[in-house]
Formats: sequence, structure tokens, C-alpha cells
Amino acid sequence: MEKVREVIAYKNYFEDFLKAQPEKVQDKIYKIIEAIETLERVPANYLKAMEGTNGLYEARIQLGSNIWRVFCFFDKGKLVVLLNGFTKKTQKTPTNEITKALNLMKEYYQLKNK
Repeated sequence: MEKVREVIAYKNYFEDFLKAQPEKVQDKIYKIIEAIETLERVPANYLKAMEGTNGLYEARIQLGSNIWRVFCFFDKGKLVVLLNGFTKKTQKTPTNEITKALNLMKEYYQLKNK
């Protein structure tokens, strides 16, 4: 399948999160990433914009009744940068996870623009 966009991870946050997950969950996460890379229009149940965050998205992974989220953002439209991930245990996404992701996004641009 041809890629319509590239997915990269910023520093080691995503990898650390991924390694901590069971193999089945890792497989599911890879499938979602593949969808983000290859689908022209990624369905909202895979990738959703976070309201009021100025460009932050969450990749959504579900397996049975368990839910995981990986924050990411688009750089130049075609590059998706993966940030921190977490297991979602409540209806509302924890503010500290959003704050962490926003700080990482800011850091990414600061380093990039140097």
C-alpha cells in the first residue's frame, strides 16, 4: 500500500509507551499507525482532533473494553509526529496527559526551528 503520509515518533515517549503494552495491543497500535499512513481520509474512530488544543490529535486504540490513546500532530500536513500514549480509564482525557503532549509539541517546534 502506498503511503500518503509519514509517521514518526518524537524522542522516546511513544516507544516507551508501546514497549509497555501487551503484544496484542502493540499489533493494534501498528494497525492504526498503518491506517494513518495509508488512508487518504483517516476515520475519526482512529484519529480525532482534540478541541481547543491548536493542532493536537489523538490516535484511538480499542481492544475489547480497554482503550488507549496516543497523542500526535501534523507537521507540514504530511508528517504525523507521535507523542506520549496512555491507557484511558475515565471518560475524560486526563488534563495532565494533554498538557504533557502540548509541551512536547511545543518542544518539537522549538528544536526544529533552531
